[in-house]
Amino acid sequence: MALRIRLARGGAKKHPFYRMVVADSRCSRDGAFLERVGSYDPFLPQENPKRLVASSERIKYWFSVGAKASERVALLLSRLDLCAKPTISETPKKSAPKKKAQERLKAQQEAAAASAAAE
Repeated sequence: MALRIRLARGGAKKHPFYRMVVADSRCSRDGAFLERVGSYDPFLPQENPKRLVASSERIKYWFSVGAKASERVALLLSRLDLCAKPTISETPKKSAPKKKAQERLKAQQEAAAASAAAE
């Protein structure tokens, strides 16, 4: 069984609240889970200690058993120093501006540099 530590959504419409759960990777997002190990409330301010609550002993246990954290959970747990911060992949080249947009951007930068030099 492939175990994942991931977020299960709860809360009201347009006001989510997430539970950090250990679940089989084949189960649905809000489906069956083995254990609830924490919670995350994105509407609380960053400095509020209740924004991210996690049971460090249980998370370390599940990591030792072979569970892996989802990318978002790994990012949250890295704030609590429970796992390494995941590397953010580079933006795909497909979404980069096309040739004409790059030329326009370059022309704007040159014009801005010329006007700055003239002052």
